[in-house]
Amino acid sequence: QVQLVESGGGLVQPGGSLRLTCAASGSSFSINAMGWYRQTPGKQRELVATITSGGNTNYDDSVRDRFIISRHNAENTVYLQMNSLKPEDTAVYYCNAHIRYGGAPAVFQYWGQGTQVTVSS
Repeated sequence: QVQLVESGGGLVQPGGSLRLTCAASGSSFSINAMGWYRQTPGKQRELVATITSGGNTNYDDSVRDRFIISRHNAENTVYLQMNSLKPEDTAVYYCNAHIRYGGAPAVFQYWGQGTQVTVSS
């Protein structure tokens, strides 16, 4: 069983920056795509950014040019550098990973526990 542990959330003023980190732990697994999603009360969880194992990235238009997703494959870690933060970026941010075990073809989706990001003056 893989666990995803997020860190780096907090309170920041508008225009500020935060860096989220998500580390995957477990045994005998490999990670395909990883990503970050966010959710606010009463709304569905929405995509923020994703990155493939080869480094191809995809961003929601609302964060493009402000956020940068990256990953360290050897350490099973994904990062989200968030710059020029706006109050509307306030949400719980969730890490997501698509996991394979051993050489099996099946892919399983895992979520982290979430980390709160609050942008406010």
